[in-house]
Amino acid sequence: MLTRIISGGQTGADQAGLDAAIACGLEHGGWIPRGRRTENGKLPKRYLLRETDDTGYPERTRKNVLAADGTVVFTRGKPSGGSALTLAIARKLRRPALHIDLARCDRLAAAVTLYEWLLENRIKTLNVAGRRESKAPGIHGEVYNIITITVEALQGKRALTLFSATPD
Repeated sequence: MLTRIISGGQTGADQAGLDAAIACGLEHGGWIPRGRRTENGKLPKRYLLRETDDTGYPERTRKNVLAADGTVVFTRGKPSGGSALTLAIARKLRRPALHIDLARCDRLAAAVTLYEWLLENRIKTLNVAGRRESKAPGIHGEVYNIITITVEALQGKRALTLFSATPD
């Protein structure tokens, strides 16, 4: 069962994963570039991330993939930049990875997909990555909701159900 969420601390999907972990009572952490760099300045100290020796993002990305049992990457559309790098590193290291394209599914479908993948891969520590807020405005809120719904389902506090309306 999922007990810990880590990320690289960037705005958007990364911080949403950390905020969801905190809200749901899970451990959180991960690796962040030296100086606690994000696009909005330094990451606040309330986020319990460790700094890498490097100020760049590739080292922290690799460390987070290695530190997790699996990685989920949230985008709107095709992965690019750091999201594409994260998936490439996970593939190269043969680590479980899931890409969720929020342009192709709604929040509940994303939560069900994540829930099933977490169970199937027996993920205890999840690395959350994806688009930063400036590249995908509103992604923090979407990812926060998806992860919170998923964790609550794993904790038995919520049922996940997909209803499909089919004509008679």
